[in-house]
Amino acid sequence: MSEAQKVLLVTGGSRGIGAAVCRQGSKAGYRLAINYASNEAAADALVREIKSAGGDAFAVKGDVGSEADILAIFEAVDRTYGRLDAFVNNAGIVDAKARVDEMSAARLERMMRINVVGSILCAREAVKRMSTRHGGSGGSIVNLSSAAAVLGAPDNYVDYAASKGAIDTFTVGLAREVATEGIRVNAVRPGIIDTDIHASGGQPDRVALIQDSLPMKRAGTADEVAGAILYLLSDAASYTTGAILNVSGGR
Repeated sequence: MSEAQKVLLVTGGSRGIGAAVCRQGSKAGYRLAINYASNEAAADALVREIKSAGGDAFAVKGDVGSEADILAIFEAVDRTYGRLDAFVNNAGIVDAKARVDEMSAARLERMMRINVVGSILCAREAVKRMSTRHGGSGGSIVNLSSAAAVLGAPDNYVDYAASKGAIDTFTVGLAREVATEGIRVNAVRPGIIDTDIHASGGQPDRVALIQDSLPMKRAGTADEVAGAILYLLSDAASYTTGAILNVSGGR
């Protein structure tokens, strides 16, 4: 099957790494389903950008912290394209900088509900559509982890780091579970990437403050992470599953 016939769903696809994946995916020939939680204007603008460049895309609202929304997202892909070949489990959150002894149960519940439970439920729905066991024709899943999963993020957000550690373990387990069903499952671990996720966690100047301490003396870009994701989705990575690729500039 040519890339031009394939469908790629990206959660959290309206900004940052997700938007870069959508742009690169469209250039590779995928039809795009762009999920967003609240920023409809950004999602619609990205759809217009992709279509103006000759691609095919639509936006679908949904919060991956809600199972009902997750089901609605995947059902929208079914209605629009009737198939799913590639899935990027990108949507996630960080919270304000805090020590563990300052964290509330509500914060922890929200973090795990969105970053862990939501990601697993999204992967469940992707597997139901891709797996040869369910009548699918195979596919590829890429999960978004973080360098924080191995560094621990002390004095910043250990809860976020723990949620991404769970994603690492989930990636390996799911990859082995569906390896004979035509599905490859991999992950990327971005390091410090220059996107607005830092501002959403209350640290808009984080990149500027720490870039001199990074091995390459700079942050990464969303496009650099997206390139790794597109590789893992592609047939060039046909014998790669259960892998976690560091895109962290040596951090």
